[in-house]
Amino acid sequence: MLDEHDVVATVRRVELRELRLWVRQGWIKPAVSEKGPVFDDLDVARIRLVCDLRKEMSLPTDAVPVVLSLVDQIHSLRRELRGLTEVIEAQPDETRQAIVDAYRTRRNANG
Repeated sequence: MLDEHDVVATVRRVELRELRLWVRQGWIKPAVSEKGPVFDDLDVARIRLVCDLRKEMSLPTDAVPVVLSLVDQIHSLRRELRGLTEVIEAQPDETRQAIVDAYRTRRNANG
């Protein structure tokens, strides 16, 4: 876990005032300790993403929450698919094959 100053030292493209603004805007959601916000590896990755969006891609401020929301939705869907895959893999061979066959039929029907 990193504090604000550690994050700024680690992610050299972000300034402390920017980091605090992004937290206030809800773009970054660190945990809070008695000493203030603390950031984990996922927070740091998100900070790097916001740096890319704002500084490398010049994305307008009002578009950043839209992109972050879409990224969050993609990650959520990946978690759901991973869970579904685990459940399917735990099924007997016949059941797994029936699921694969049904999926292929549906996919072929939808083009």
